Amino acid sequence: MTATADLSTLTGDYTVDPAHTTIGFTARHAMVTNVKGKFLDFTGTLHLDGADPSRSTASLDITMDSIDTGSPDRDGHLKGSDFFNTGEYPTMTFRSTKAESLGGDDYRITGDLSILGTTRPLTIDLEYYGAAKDPFGNERVGFEGKAEIKRSDWGLTWNAALETGGVLVSDKIKLNFDISAIRQA
Repeated sequence: MTATADLSTLTGDYTVDPAHTTIGFTARHAMVTNVKGKFLDFTGTLHLDGADPSRSTASLDITMDSIDTGSPDRDGHLKGSDFFNTGEYPTMTFRSTKAESLGGDDYRITGDLSILGTTRPLTIDLEYYGAAKDPFGNERVGFEGKAEIKRSDWGLTWNAALETGGVLVSDKIKLNFDISAIRQA
């Protein structure tokens, strides 16, 4: 695989490849450690404009029942009414509203994140990892993204006080995106 440096060659429509993409999160647990998780079922599209990155767009639809933290009991709690209430709100969505180049391989995309029927702005800082043709003839692009949110901004307020002070689950959640997308014909 050879990487492409000329961004103008990237202009086109892409589909996020779920087999090679991770959409994850990290939350502080019991004030002493981090719990990491990811979503296993999602779809996404990108429109990249290599000549004018501000005209690029992104969308993502995540099936909330696909949450995986490595603990079936915790996953069940997260799917329930204390957190994501997946029976009533089965999908989390992101729709971009603005894209910008920050220089070099760094970009920023801002959009609307909807969780539990609440939509609020989210800004994701992205690093462009490169573009290449894979062994199967697919033209791919890769990005790594990071963002932080306060879960309470979306109505995710369940918690439990600890005897030693503090709470069981942090309000601040770190979001991580490792994205591989395939150009559409």
